[in-house]
Amino acid sequence: MHPIDWIIVVLYLVWIVADGLRRTKAADKIDGYFLANRSLPWWAVGLSVMATQLSAITLVGTTGQGYGDGLRFVQFYYGLPIAMIILSLTVVPFFTNAKVYTAYEYLEQRFDAKTRSFTSILFLCSRGMSCGVIIAAPAVILSIVLQWNLALTILAIGAPTALYTMFGGVQAVAWADVKQMFVIVFAVFATAAALVAALPDSVGVGQALHVAAAAGRLRAFDFRFDLTETYTFWSGMIGGLFLMLSYFGCDQSQVQRYLAAKSVDEGRQALLMSAYFKIPLQAMILLLGVFVFIFYLFHEPPMLFNPVYENRVQSSDRAADYGAIEKEFKEAFELRRGLAQTLASSGSDSAAEAAFAAADRRVAEIRGRAAGLVRDVTGDRGYQDVNYVFPTFVTTQLPIGLVGLFIAAIFAAAMSSIAAELNALSTATVIDFYRRHFKTDATDEHYLRVSKLATGFWGVFACGVAMYATALGSLIEVVNRFGSFFYGSILGVFMLAIGFRSATGNGAFVGLIAGMASVAWFASFSRVAFLWHNVIGAVVVLVVGLAVSAIDPRRPRVGRA
Repeated sequence: MHPIDWIIVVLYLVWIVADGLRRTKAADKIDGYFLANRSLPWWAVGLSVMATQLSAITLVGTTGQGYGDGLRFVQFYYGLPIAMIILSLTVVPFFTNAKVYTAYEYLEQRFDAKTRSFTSILFLCSRGMSCGVIIAAPAVILSIVLQWNLALTILAIGAPTALYTMFGGVQAVAWADVKQMFVIVFAVFATAAALVAALPDSVGVGQALHVAAAAGRLRAFDFRFDLTETYTFWSGMIGGLFLMLSYFGCDQSQVQRYLAAKSVDEGRQALLMSAYFKIPLQAMILLLGVFVFIFYLFHEPPMLFNPVYENRVQSSDRAADYGAIEKEFKEAFELRRGLAQTLASSGSDSAAEAAFAAADRRVAEIRGRAAGLVRDVTGDRGYQDVNYVFPTFVTTQLPIGLVGLFIAAIFAAAMSSIAAELNALSTATVIDFYRRHFKTDATDEHYLRVSKLATGFWGVFACGVAMYATALGSLIEVVNRFGSFFYGSILGVFMLAIGFRSATGNGAFVGLIAGMASVAWFASFSRVAFLWHNVIGAVVVLVVGLAVSAIDPRRPRVGRA
């Protein structure tokens, strides 16, 4: 990168860290450290809730998803507005009035200690793995920009972020989220403007989108009811609804945000902010990936977007095979570019659309063979090029200054999101386990020291997961696959707790085990898409939990609401 870009990155990160440390002065007690003394305004909580999701993984993974699949991924979020309305009417008042630090404390009030502990363990496992994926996303960028080893890059991001979080607290994290939200949105729109400006003089925005549509990149609705298809209208409206209910309603990283709000009403307003703005913002980021696809229709892209793996193949004994594929790729690209120009100028011409679509499939097929060659040479059987598309575009095509702005935004998003996740993991570890089972009567200062040690442990754990995450496919899919394995079953437990007075602790505990077992079976032995795992887990927990409760001799305990 140019020195100006590095100056922008350094100044922005120094500003974020310095401001975060300044706000830690109010975090010398556990109520201030974990919940900001329940003093945050609704708009700050709302932006923090959105920013925790709008992390570096969103900018890297979602734009890569938009480049490869177009707008199909936006269907994932169609159930979100409904989920936010339901949660604002149910769990926000339940958790706030219960005066808890974690969502899982409420389960002990309602059921028993074993249900609370088991549910919290599932959260720690799912969020710890997801945090590793969040670290992996910016590591992909640094490994390309600096030509660093990926493992070293992961440690360079994860270690300082874990240290910063130790001194932070939810208040510092939330206000950092507010700043990074504005910076990321500005960077996204500035990059979109640069992509539009890079279109050929003879191709307007409408013509470019028409070409993208011919390649299937603007398909935002798929009404097929197919349980094996990951992104459809129905998987988003049903499976996505269950996932969002669990993520925003039962995941400590999100619950901790609206528990820090000033009141129940302000917590509700914070969630409804996501209901209004999340889908348009996600569609905008996907559209950014579509415009990167359009850019590379008229400007020759690299056959592989990961230069490290490309160099390894070119220096191997398969270099001749790679060279032959690259020659095919260049010829196929030139054909596709000419057909794209023809389609852009001809308008709605079905013959031109069919010819271009065929040429685009040919380019994709050649790139697929090149990726297969990478897997053979490197032994990386899970290698996919999608995670490297947007970082390569940013660092090679954007003008000086804008590169630095976007890299700064990605780094800030990564650090803020990682800090938020580590803070939630630390809170659950200390409140649900250490204070509950090991040392029940220590001082706030003691619990804060233990919390900082827990933060360090989860930072190391997440870095370990990140070492493997980039080999698992599209990062945005990976994090949601991790979540979908756990979230439905966790949601089922809270549905029993809040919606069924007859449910007992034994019923909830056995139901939770059955839900996790059923999801594990479907994930291992069926082709059912991962979004439906959320529905399966929740339904099994409800059915088994109510059945066991019906024969449980224990009387149900109904806690505060």
